Amino acid sequence: MRIKNLFYFTILFSLMILSNVRAQYYPVLPETFRLKQLVPPGGQIRMVLDTDTYNEVDDQFALAYTVLSQDKLKLEAVYAAPFHNSRSKGPGDGMEMSYQEILKILKMLKVSAKNFVFRGSSDYLRDIEKPYRSDAAMDLVNRAMQSSPDNPLYVVSIGCITNIASAILIEPKIIENIVVVWLGGNALYWPNQREFNLRQDVLAARVVFDSGVPFVTLPCRPVVSHLHTTIPELTHYLKGKTEISDYLLNIVVEYSKGREAYSKAIWDVSAVAWLINPEWVATNLVHSPIMTDQVTFSIDQSRHLMRMATSLDRDKIFADFFKKLTNES
Repeated sequence: MRIKNLFYFTILFSLMILSNVRAQYYPVLPETFRLKQLVPPGGQIRMVLDTDTYNEVDDQFALAYTVLSQDKLKLEAVYAAPFHNSRSKGPGDGMEMSYQEILKILKMLKVSAKNFVFRGSSDYLRDIEKPYRSDAAMDLVNRAMQSSPDNPLYVVSIGCITNIASAILIEPKIIENIVVVWLGGNALYWPNQREFNLRQDVLAARVVFDSGVPFVTLPCRPVVSHLHTTIPELTHYLKGKTEISDYLLNIVVEYSKGREAYSKAIWDVSAVAWLINPEWVATNLVHSPIMTDQVTFSIDQSRHLMRMATSLDRDKIFADFFKKLTNES
């Protein structure tokens, strides 16, 4: 019984610390205001894209999709996010390779990178007292402070969320002027949250979940994991159409070498698709979970609300993307 009581006391104490941290750092937004900001957007949307572009192959699709959707999306800046896997030597190396990949994609799309692409953090967040003042984080702070609640900046993150968490910690007031859309983590009921984007920087994820910023998440499993395509499908729609369509096809072919009967989830396109047409990505309002040290979600129904994706229309998303990518009406 004494051990059980100690366990509950530890949990309660941890939650008190989390609450105190939130009160110390972040403005308290009225729930009515947050709900208003979480209404799916209409008209043209101002946005920035935060991406670990060289991590695999889906970020390249998402960047191209964003640039080619100018009727709906006004892309103001692109940030390179850190990552570390077999394609990088460490988070800083991953960020730099992502930066170079962004430049390559934009060149194919004939978009100037000058004052448009910014290097992000070279490491993951280690201490909330020491956010990384990268070019990306500082640009986000400046851009967000020039925005307003009536004309918010949509911050679309499709990698680990280090740059966005750092910006919030540098200037917490920006949560009044932005809406964060993040592809990261899994569904609330999933056994764990050890998804690549989230598990790389758990502290950064905790900052964003706790900050109270208007927040939309797209869980990788079991939602975005349905956004699959295959080499035959990509070959049919993309081969020989444009420089960028051939490039996207080829990087998937290269990525899939040695795999049989293979299909690839183009995860990151979903975050862009929600902005283009929210009907393609169904969402519900849920209470923001508590990110535990075990990389799981703890549910507290008294927490502020956020929006979370529950399903998506794979066919409509790819149909729209293929048309734009190949200049077909």
